[in-house]
Amino acid sequence: MSSAVGDQLDPLSVVINREMIAAYAVASGDTNPIHLDEDFARSVGLPGVIAHGMLQMGLLASYLSQWSGSGGRLGRLRCRFSGMVEAGDSLTFGGRVLAVSDDQVSLEVWALNQKGEKVLSKGEASIRI
Repeated sequence: MSSAVGDQLDPLSVVINREMIAAYAVASGDTNPIHLDEDFARSVGLPGVIAHGMLQMGLLASYLSQWSGSGGRLGRLRCRFSGMVEAGDSLTFGGRVLAVSDDQVSLEVWALNQKGEKVLSKGEASIRI
């Protein structure tokens, strides 16, 4: 785990697929048809099935847990859902160290889609060390 102010976290890319979206729908209980039914999603003006915002945030939390390793614990995570994610989109998670203390690392975190657009923005996390 890098822990100097200004250090960039190594990015991680994940392709979002329909199976991932469907599995999250079952696990979370959020079976809104905009996440599962292509025709329904289009009928309400969406480009197609979209991923749950909390699925994206869960992937961000997993990314941070991998970065911190066994020596750290995710203490806080928040972000803004700032763009739709469709099945087939590639998300790249990233972050930067903002502050370091004896027991905590504070981070700025985000996710970009394959077009370079932030789909998770204004992200903040703290890792207890």
